[in-house]
Amino acid sequence: MKIFHYQEVEPQNAEEGASKLKVRWLITKEIGAENFAMRMFEVEPGGHSPLHSHPWEHEVFILNGEGIVLGGGQERKFTAGNVIFIPPNEKHQFRNNSQKTTKFLCIVPIHE
Repeated sequence: MKIFHYQEVEPQNAEEGASKLKVRWLITKEIGAENFAMRMFEVEPGGHSPLHSHPWEHEVFILNGEGIVLGGGQERKFTAGNVIFIPPNEKHQFRNNSQKTTKFLCIVPIHE
């Protein structure tokens, strides 16, 4: 078992195509996870993830803040406490159109 505070994990700049987005890789293969990785994203006001797709699903929990998620040809608002499922191969993007930082957890399968 491992227990630690999320702030012990240094935030990193997110992938190319993102703006004002940091990611903390909280649970990873390196600490013993075999199946899933847990990441926490922090999106500053006006920031966004890249518009992209991939062959795995996302399970997302909005911790705080609000914004818009694009997916499945739709644009939907989200707020703290919302749960979002993004199916495999669906083009998607998270945007923070508020005045406060938005934080969310995202669970994805571990890939080799």
